[in-house]
Amino acid sequence: MAMRLSSRICLRQLLSQRRTLSMYYTESHEWVNVQGSLARVGITDHAQAALGDVVFIDIPEVDTDVDAGDEIASVESVKAVGDVSSPIGGIVKAVNEALSDTPTLINSSPEDQAWIAEIEISDVSVLDNLMDKAAYDAFLLQG
Repeated sequence: MAMRLSSRICLRQLLSQRRTLSMYYTESHEWVNVQGSLARVGITDHAQAALGDVVFIDIPEVDTDVDAGDEIASVESVKAVGDVSSPIGGIVKAVNEALSDTPTLINSSPEDQAWIAEIEISDVSVLDNLMDKAAYDAFLLQG
């Protein structure tokens, strides 16, 4: 009896964690942090490390309508230029203006302060195609 109760509690916790999952990742090294109907999009620590010191970022305009896979930004570093694709579709509701003045935020805080755009999600089902943190970490290990 105690074993069944313990199993039910663990299952409930797992289901609850899945419902509250907010960070998602793509194979092209973008991240999405979902908060209700809005999602912030940026590049991962892995992506910024590959780019090197970021010197410029071209951010999207507010009210731009984007589809999943559309280019929403361009990041220029001392050794490369990389396009940032939106993992989700929707309307850009806000952009991180701090990146215009301090593009190095991409290097110092890629998955927190250096979000690029905040997008109102048009179709949450697209999140099912993205990876959680554990899956993304495993993807990175595959090389």
